[in-house]
Amino acid sequence: MSQATRPVNPRLRIVQPKIRAYRPSDLDSIYDICVRTADAGGDARGQNSSDRLVGDIFAAPYVVLEPERAYVLDDGEGTAVGYVLGTKDTADFVKRYRDEWLPATEGRYGDDPRDQMWLSLHHNPERMIIPALADYPAHLHIDLLPEWQGKGFGRGLMAAFLDGLRAAGVDRVHLGMNPANTGARVFYERLGFTELTVPGAENVTYMGRSTF
Repeated sequence: MSQATRPVNPRLRIVQPKIRAYRPSDLDSIYDICVRTADAGGDARGQNSSDRLVGDIFAAPYVVLEPERAYVLDDGEGTAVGYVLGTKDTADFVKRYRDEWLPATEGRYGDDPRDQMWLSLHHNPERMIIPALADYPAHLHIDLLPEWQGKGFGRGLMAAFLDGLRAAGVDRVHLGMNPANTGARVFYERLGFTELTVPGAENVTYMGRSTF
């Protein structure tokens, strides 16, 4: 039989990455993406007593407390390889973090010196309430594994998140970034984010934009 007439294997299919809503089954992937992008965009695995610590601060509380605000990049085979997540109301999220998330994570981490800087953030969710950002009530985090960056997927994730905020009647959003992550800053600026002045801010750059 010639190659031209060989039957096509019906089990062969085209794998197509897609942006979709977060599902609880994505949680382990969310933790993995978070730690693999936590070191100014680089891999932070092995830097703490648990590779889930950073995710317990910057990723998991959002998908647990406000899952309707989370979207993932699916690799086409069901695995999340990127995400955008956040909250429409930072003050409300901070209250829920203290009332619900801190009790849920109590006892997960001990006194390992490597963890203390992160745990100081974990136990002080009120740090997220910044008077200078009062006009930008929503905030977000967006991360993609390195091999999925630079292909337009980040823009798609951001569009999904902003669409959700607009539908919820939220008109402005902010984010914080490590100043050393220059690639991320270029990405945010291309999406219309501009630097916001936050008196006293150290080791973090805040950026914001309208959702419209």
